[in-house]
Amino acid sequence: MGNSAVGAGGSTGTDGEEPDEPGTPRRRAKHRSFWKELPILIGVALVLALLIKTFLVQAFSIPSESMQNTLQPGDRVLVDKLTPWFGSEPARGEVVVFHDPDNWLQDEPTSPQNVVQKALSFIGILPSADEHDLIKRVIGVAGDTVECKGTGPLKVNGKPLVEPYVYPGNTPCSADQAGGQFKVTVPKGKMWVMGDHRQNSADSRYHQQDKNHGLVPVDKAVGRAFVIGWPVTRWATLPVPDTFDQAGINTAAALAPGALTVAGAAPLVLWRRRRALTATPAAPNGDV
Repeated sequence: MGNSAVGAGGSTGTDGEEPDEPGTPRRRAKHRSFWKELPILIGVALVLALLIKTFLVQAFSIPSESMQNTLQPGDRVLVDKLTPWFGSEPARGEVVVFHDPDNWLQDEPTSPQNVVQKALSFIGILPSADEHDLIKRVIGVAGDTVECKGTGPLKVNGKPLVEPYVYPGNTPCSADQAGGQFKVTVPKGKMWVMGDHRQNSADSRYHQQDKNHGLVPVDKAVGRAFVIGWPVTRWATLPVPDTFDQAGINTAAALAPGALTVAGAAPLVLWRRRRALTATPAAPNGDV
């Protein structure tokens, strides 16, 4: 009467085996062997890697000298793909990876990959050789006027930029007429990009005859390169240079969020003022 039943049968364990005798050690549950669990672990790891590549971070390889000395050929950069999902758009000074906007890479050879390399590229461990992507620095965004005269300096909204990242020995602007001299106002949804190795970068300047007039649609951006991850000796972050924070470079469009903040605060100020007035006791003569 004092013993509680385990189930409908009452006397057997849940696995159909006889219960252990009192005082005897309990038998350990049987575990799957390592080799049976290994395929599951590999499958989970591959799914996680694919999700990370798709939504969070992806590695890209630097194939050319166009971003020297900031980036060297063979560097592996990690690109933030998460923030664009929340509506963030490329900003001035950021180093961004973007899809080829209009056959910029049509004459560039692609190195073949074997089966293993293709598999690793698919899940994001290795960069893909099939994707036609470029990496440049954003110089102008919607509403900006970007200008080059002579050998420089490069100007944004009339303000000359101090560009310590430009390749040593290069001038900020190129004196050639093929694309080195320009004055462009960036429309909404586009960005103007340039390489740091100014005399060795086929960037926005030299594609002004394409369908986008050298501009890159914002929706072509893959994400911002935020760190050099490989080789280890080259590890470094990729911050936005201070030159893009200088006073006067912002356009009216760029200042709009501040104006909206002021406009949004106005009703609150008026409400507080009205509340303070109504809470003030009236003077004996009726005046406030």
